[in-house]
Amino acid sequence: MQRRLSDSRSRVLSKIIAQAEKAGLSGQDIDIAEFIDRYYRNVAIDDLRSSSPADLAGAALSHLNLAVNRPPGKAKVRVYNPTRKSNGWASTHTIVEIVNDNMPFLVDSAGMAINRLGYSIHLTIHPTFSTTRDKTGALLDIGKKALLKKGDDNESFLRIEIDRSAKEEDFAVLEQALLLNLGDVRNAVADWSTMRETALAIADELASASLPLSERVIDEGREMLRWMADDHFTFLGYREYTLAKGEDSDELCVVPGSGLGILRGEPRDGSVVVLSKDTRRQARSKELMIITKANSLATVHRNSYLDYIGIKVFAAGKVVGEKRFLGLFTSTAYSLSPDEIPMLRYKVEQVMQNSGIPATGHGAKALQHILHTFPRDELFQSTVADLIRTTLGIFHLQERQRIKLFVRRDAFRRFFSCMVFVPRDRYTTQIRLRIEEILMRAFDGESLKSTVQLSESNLARVHTIVRIKRGANPKVSIIGIENEIVDAVRSWEDHLQDILIERFGEARGLQLKQMYGQQFPVAYKEDVTPREATFDIERLAALTDESSSLRMSLYRPESYAANQLRFKLFHRENPIPISDVLPMLENMGLRVISEQPYHVRLEDGKSIWIQDFQMVYESEALVPAEVNEIFQGSFANTWLGNAENDGFNRLVLAGRLEWREVAVLRAYCRYLLQTGLPFSQKYMEQALHRHVLITRLLAELFQAKLKPGIGSQRRQKEIDRICHEIRHALDQVQSQDEDRILTAFLTVIKATLRSNFYQPDDLGEPKPYISFKFDPQKIPELPLPRPRFEIFVYSPRMEGVHLRGGMIARGGLRWSDRQEDFRTEILGLMKAQTVKNTLIVAMGAKGGFVCKRLPEGPREVIQREVVECYKTLIRGMLDVTDNLIDGKLVPPRHVVRHDGDDPYLVVAADKGTATFSDIANSVAIDYGFWLGDAFASGGSAGYDHKRMGITAKGAWEAVKRHFREIGIDIQNHDFTVVGIGGMAGDVFGNGMLLSRHIRLQGVFNHLHIFLDPDPDPESSFEERQRL
Repeated sequence: MQRRLSDSRSRVLSKIIAQAEKAGLSGQDIDIAEFIDRYYRNVAIDDLRSSSPADLAGAALSHLNLAVNRPPGKAKVRVYNPTRKSNGWASTHTIVEIVNDNMPFLVDSAGMAINRLGYSIHLTIHPTFSTTRDKTGALLDIGKKALLKKGDDNESFLRIEIDRSAKEEDFAVLEQALLLNLGDVRNAVADWSTMRETALAIADELASASLPLSERVIDEGREMLRWMADDHFTFLGYREYTLAKGEDSDELCVVPGSGLGILRGEPRDGSVVVLSKDTRRQARSKELMIITKANSLATVHRNSYLDYIGIKVFAAGKVVGEKRFLGLFTSTAYSLSPDEIPMLRYKVEQVMQNSGIPATGHGAKALQHILHTFPRDELFQSTVADLIRTTLGIFHLQERQRIKLFVRRDAFRRFFSCMVFVPRDRYTTQIRLRIEEILMRAFDGESLKSTVQLSESNLARVHTIVRIKRGANPKVSIIGIENEIVDAVRSWEDHLQDILIERFGEARGLQLKQMYGQQFPVAYKEDVTPREATFDIERLAALTDESSSLRMSLYRPESYAANQLRFKLFHRENPIPISDVLPMLENMGLRVISEQPYHVRLEDGKSIWIQDFQMVYESEALVPAEVNEIFQGSFANTWLGNAENDGFNRLVLAGRLEWREVAVLRAYCRYLLQTGLPFSQKYMEQALHRHVLITRLLAELFQAKLKPGIGSQRRQKEIDRICHEIRHALDQVQSQDEDRILTAFLTVIKATLRSNFYQPDDLGEPKPYISFKFDPQKIPELPLPRPRFEIFVYSPRMEGVHLRGGMIARGGLRWSDRQEDFRTEILGLMKAQTVKNTLIVAMGAKGGFVCKRLPEGPREVIQREVVECYKTLIRGMLDVTDNLIDGKLVPPRHVVRHDGDDPYLVVAADKGTATFSDIANSVAIDYGFWLGDAFASGGSAGYDHKRMGITAKGAWEAVKRHFREIGIDIQNHDFTVVGIGGMAGDVFGNGMLLSRHIRLQGVFNHLHIFLDPDPDPESSFEERQRL
């Protein structure tokens, strides 16, 4: 395998060399093949294959061309986007080319400069060459010839491919950053040995110096310097300072000419530093050595903050100066045991001796383990007092599953070192980011850096350095920060459990947590707070197993505007189609902006859907707490089909009306449409919405007039007051149409004698239909003739009317197919019935109904719905009708009567209801109505019209017999007829189709008078048949 790879590399290099020799390098006598082979020697074969040989050749020659002339001791840097037109080769990346004296740290340092400007590195090529140059820096030889003269590789060629930048001005910025870093590298490398020797010299000086410190501390300081010089510290800079006492403050002054490495020359921030109160205290403290982190990032070797080692200079027992090293501890400094590192071993001993923990036993071993695994930088930088406080705090955690924060402030007040211990099973990257956010905010930090330790311990350790603004002195509460971290680390489920127990008690709270706590999807937990979720759980738990079970929540998040709302739906198994929800919400004046569904899968395999809608209300602000109940009631009953979904629902929020109050106004509207009022329902909805104050007064008037339990005097007084307010408000209505509509509502409410609106069913619930009993004489716009009484029954499933010509009246109930004007049809039939009933006691009456939700399907399915609508009409009529029990009149319960006693109500069969009399009688019996099975004629307990021949055909047989007895066969001989009726399906009209020899000379009904003195039997029969 290795041989095949080698052969493959050779073939690729051969192609590159061929391209390079073809291109050539003008004016230079260089072995191109040798250069190309050396240039790409350590580049992975896959990287070579990713570009064409021509581009690879061009890149190498371009780099060589940059190296043709380089001044001694200087780096050459070029950043550019190569193109074939300008450079003879191309790349998809921006190219960085560097030529420099070969020295350590070049690649790392250049990479740091590139990364800090936000670029990513895609490829690094770093060949080294032996070169010879003349005094001006012109390249004379490169490769083997130069190697013979020089003896080693003395120059580095560094080519780096980075993210492509389209802005040429960015190239100059990057070039400058690279030159600064490379300059620091050059200075650090050049002065490295001097700085190391200086460290050893200081160590030797300490042996004979008179210092106000213990011999052990001095020895540890000396050994520390020698240990650093023994390749455990990368020396990058050195400078000496004197500490002078000024008039108002101490000053740290640079000793001229003392700078080495990256601290060569004059300091960028001046040669005198005025010390703050805290810094002065630290500078004057009688400590031999300060080990901390500098406030600047390294530009050489490693991308981290520089390690700062300061050795104080004493005179007469006082601090008079400092000798400062800047650099980076090597990797061995972090891997060795603290017992092997001077200063650290002393600190460990001091902590063990002053901890109060017996030297033998488990406790001492545990504390020693804490110290040995303590963040190494913290061991270097912390005082013994800081270490005792922190390590004993960790010791007392004793692997407990709790969260703890330890904070140490840098001696020079530049950063805070924060160690946070978190239960390992709770630790995630998200948790670390939350902790960092809390610390950054608490300390008002400028930047931070974290390291994490995950070991066999039950606790994870997050060590975060928070750097603060210069001169800042944040006042913080460590306990407060710790509590905030505790809150952030605890899971969403933990918070949920706490709040459930708080709201519902421990037993119920834990039960709800068990049922729902782990079932919410991730999206829900990201969007919904645990406290808000407890209210959702309350609604989830209230859902029943029925498919119609529904729970809701209307609310406004704190960040929302006054007219913005959210609405949640909770439903089992399947979400409610948004096509169903949108019209309902829009009809209530709400515009839906978005929907967020959440699927909750329970442990038993069942599903619950939560649908969260963002909405905007069409007009003024809404307070959810004020409208929640009426809004939810309206939505639920509309969805269940108990209320219709139309523009009347706008009155719920606009007029603060309950859904049944809106249903009353809708029912009156439906009645007015039947009376011939020349306005559409939509137009009436708009009028009521536009004048919502009057609408509320109309609802109040209905309540004052018909709600039981109000004394008669108080009732009348309230009615008068409301009517007065309505009339006054109507004076302000400018539109004649709207005035007429509102007045029509006022008129029909005032003409209402009775209503079953406040009459509950057997379970105490409101009835699913509303019936009104009117005094038609008080409704001037009704078409003539006006009946004596009228009952209108409304429900979302049906509408029906019953018209009575007098106190004692009878007539049939029919199933009408005239949705828009069934009252007109029934009124006409009542007129005809009145004429027919002239010879009997009872006056004419007629009733009819329409079915609004007929199902699709076989006849039996449709017939069941018709029967239910028929029964609803019967119930609505009986709800407002007096009863006779043991000869005594009993008014209907929960019904206010504005008329006299009225117990007489009978019905009969008619078109579409020929077989329904028994159904009507069964309803009457259920009501305990005094007429029992005599309520509806034609039932099984009364006359069977068809069996007894009481039909058009039966009457015809009697007529035939009469004529036969006088010798006339009316089936074969012409004869003349006059009568009362019509051809719209009544008995008379049906009889007129039973012989082709009828000469109908005259007939009248409630609408028409027909005369034909000399009719032709055949043609007139065909016309009657057509009709």
